[in-house]
Amino acid sequence: MRTGSQDEILLFNLSYLAIGVGIGLITSIPVGPVNVMAIRHAVQGGVLAGVFVGAGAALADVIYASVAVLSVSAVTGFINGQEAFIKLAGAVLLIGFGGYVIKFAPNPERQSQPPSKGRVAADILAAFAMTITNPGAILGFVAIIGGLGSWRPEAGDRAGETSLILGVALGALLWWVFISSLMSHVSGFVQSKWLGRANLLSGLVLLAFGAGVMINLCLSYLL
Repeated sequence: MRTGSQDEILLFNLSYLAIGVGIGLITSIPVGPVNVMAIRHAVQGGVLAGVFVGAGAALADVIYASVAVLSVSAVTGFINGQEAFIKLAGAVLLIGFGGYVIKFAPNPERQSQPPSKGRVAADILAAFAMTITNPGAILGFVAIIGGLGSWRPEAGDRAGETSLILGVALGALLWWVFISSLMSHVSGFVQSKWLGRANLLSGLVLLAFGAGVMINLCLSYLL
């Protein structure tokens, strides 16, 4: 545990908070199924609808960041041992969500109607589930946090660990607020037919990713 004056400890904790914000941003920015959901909800239902969906993924990120901060080696061993099951669950979710996106792609008649509360809640849960079942997410956190070296809180430094984890949450939420605000702002310039085509394409991509994971799993057992 780090020792020093109160000012030094506060400075270290603020540093960990800033590092966490950076980690939260770089792990949320890559375009994936959750970004697709958040953008669609922001365009159709406004900023809060997009942020709520992103918050589902942010919650999973915080859980993974917490586990990675507290026990990097143990997490890596568990993920390696359960990788096939986790990949299977993720593939099923990707295929299911891909079909969902295609089925409920917006059309001009319902484009003006914001998503229902039930649909937003379902997508929040879907965002959480797809993030929590993505082995790449936890391994990414393990690699990033484990690679911080001296910039990582020392074992037992609860204040530093908490600051880092809170930073991850803040960074992730900052991204979802930014992208949701941006897409909500430009929604008036987005034609329904183009949004529908974008949703159809994103749905097909998600189906392809899910099918690819399934094929990869099958080949790993057959070969």
